[in-house]
Amino acid sequence: DTEIVRSDLADYAVEVEYADAQIGRALKLLEATGELDRTLIVVTSDHGIPFPYVKGQIFEDGFHLPLAMRWPQVIKPGRVVDDFVNVRDFAPTYLELASLKPHPQMTGRSLVEVLRSEKSGVVDPKRDVMLIGKERHDIGRPNDWGYPVRAIRTREFLYLHNYFPERWPACNPETDFGNCDPGPTKELIKLLGGHFYELCFGKRPADMLFRLTDDPECVRNLAHDPAFASTMQELKTRMLTMLREERDPRALG
Repeated sequence: DTEIVRSDLADYAVEVEYADAQIGRALKLLEATGELDRTLIVVTSDHGIPFPYVKGQIFEDGFHLPLAMRWPQVIKPGRVVDDFVNVRDFAPTYLELASLKPHPQMTGRSLVEVLRSEKSGVVDPKRDVMLIGKERHDIGRPNDWGYPVRAIRTREFLYLHNYFPERWPACNPETDFGNCDPGPTKELIKLLGGHFYELCFGKRPADMLFRLTDDPECVRNLAHDPAFASTMQELKTRMLTMLREERDPRALG
């Protein structure tokens, strides 16, 4: 909590306001052409704000995206839906709305039933789990190595497996941790060292478990807490089973 970090976050807030203004201009243009209420509008974002421990990292704020959808002829306005959805669900949704079948390789599920429902909260109880994965999102490791991660997110927990814990997760120190966007907050944490430096840039264990209901920032790793041993094993087994069903190359060896 320093002036540098506060200023950096304020700059980001201004960028968000600017993006909102551009969306507003697009909506006004659709309204002026008479197409606003006939158009499905989907607003989401890239993965994670450009700060340490977020962008490019497999933690809650690195993959939990904002999503707002508007379509007055179909979507009841003012609803907040808690179902887990993925950007890969968009393409099957658009295809169904166009009366087309999705390609066999598409693993996403159409959101049309969720859109047409009038319910808030949980609409489809089956949408209670999400797979997350990364092979690489980086510049600055020897031999151009990536940092493979697979994770599973339930309503309560996030379990993730780092396949190469001996590698630097945000890329190497000698290349200035290139997987973390440059900025004042990054420079401050590098100068401070200590706990926050290790959290953002230090090497990570192979297994990590977070209970998001009381640790949404993903800073308390429960993977080695005996009280959560069975929970972690259940999540790991479920994750690998789902990955194999989808023929994920990393899970298949």
